[in-house]
Amino acid sequence: MLSGRRLDLLDPSPLDVEIEDIAHGLARVARWNGQTAGAHIFSVAQHSLLVEKVASALEPGIGRSERLYMLLHDAPEYVIGDMISPFKAVIGDAYRAVEDRILGAILLRFSLPPAPEAALRRLCKAADRAAAFFEAVQLAGFTRAEAERIFGRPAIPPKSFMDELAPTPIEETQARFLARFRAVDES
Repeated sequence: MLSGRRLDLLDPSPLDVEIEDIAHGLARVARWNGQTAGAHIFSVAQHSLLVEKVASALEPGIGRSERLYMLLHDAPEYVIGDMISPFKAVIGDAYRAVEDRILGAILLRFSLPPAPEAALRRLCKAADRAAAFFEAVQLAGFTRAEAERIFGRPAIPPKSFMDELAPTPIEETQARFLARFRAVDES
């Protein structure tokens, strides 16, 4: 990592995780394999910010731990990249096991349980699917009907999330992700 840390992908240690490395990596990983509208990529960092905002709209009372989990739910992608879901399904359990070990180390690093409770995972999944729906329709060329078939109809309207769907320059995205993480972490 640019911080000088070395993260063992098969046996990751929370001591080797730095939020600056996560922000740097996630701001440079393109969602949708880069197949999105706009002059810039729509990054995993932007997606994570969107998921946290959607989760907060779905469950307004969520606290620090839940918000941090939303921001970090795809954090392993800072080292292993983002693969589209159909390809992850082909690879199967081996990919998921590596991803889960890295996520567990990341969560422990920030004083979160390495295996979140089922209710939190369900909220994250709902927010993640809603975010994917919004991204698919606004950025990736899906029709609303296609997105509904694949991701389901979101329980909330997209209006309040439109500003989160503008692809932004990498440095700006990285700074926004770090600022949001720190604001939530210190709350």
